[in-house]
Amino acid sequence: MDPALSLPPLDVRGLLRRHGLSPKKSLGQNFLVDPAGLQRVVEAAGIPPEAEVLEIGAGLGSLTRYLALAARQVTAVELDQNLIPVLRDVLAGAPNVRIIHGDMLELDPAELVQSDGYLVVANIPYYITSALIRHLLESRRKPGRLVLTIQKEVADRVTAAPGDLSLLALSVQLYGQPRVAARIPAGAFYPAPNVDSAVLRVDLYPEPRIPESQIDTFFRLAKAGFGQKRKTMRNALAAGLHLDGEQAAQLLESAGIDPQRRAETLSLDEWQRLTEARLAQLSAE
Repeated sequence: MDPALSLPPLDVRGLLRRHGLSPKKSLGQNFLVDPAGLQRVVEAAGIPPEAEVLEIGAGLGSLTRYLALAARQVTAVELDQNLIPVLRDVLAGAPNVRIIHGDMLELDPAELVQSDGYLVVANIPYYITSALIRHLLESRRKPGRLVLTIQKEVADRVTAAPGDLSLLALSVQLYGQPRVAARIPAGAFYPAPNVDSAVLRVDLYPEPRIPESQIDTFFRLAKAGFGQKRKTMRNALAAGLHLDGEQAAQLLESAGIDPQRRAETLSLDEWQRLTEARLAQLSAE
């Protein structure tokens, strides 16, 4: 079934007016309302009929309606308590949708979905992307794919190659293969944001690129390296890990990394070697 043929556009202004609401800038509420944009998200997600979808940031239910047509079951999570009555109104005719009020970072995915390999569709502020992925991947039930609607420039950062990496890109690429699946213009949202957006699809690996037991150390190193990204890795690690310059240089050299390089130039494999070198350094102390 083509969802676009079955759903009339949502009267967003009328809905908000009827419920006495207006979009909250503090929560980044820019609702995707354009049918073509909504269709792009669904197509990017590649939802098979038997799929279970966890939607994070359901908003007014514009996208939830499309997901309900495509998937067997949809669990729609929304942080803003004031939007829950709107969602119940909009989704009254969708029996395969369950609405949950809460902060996804504080909810256990294993209590919201029934099986591994579920799909996550999210319209979230970019600054929780890394924390959200880690939260989902450390749950007892792990998703198979993430589809995130985020600012275009953030999506481009996430998919960057070594030489232009960021802590966010590294955090995502540790867990899966990201790609920009679609572009969505600012005018597709209400209210329209100042920048265009993109649909970022992340196909998650069965396991992270480095062993789970090393992930905390990996992130401590990465945060130190990117915390002062204008500095060389030697100086950034010395400051971030409270090492002297010689210790930091030895750590990098033991991982086969030039201490004069900068964080954004290191590949994920090099960060893994650095993580192993740091663990060896700590065990020798």
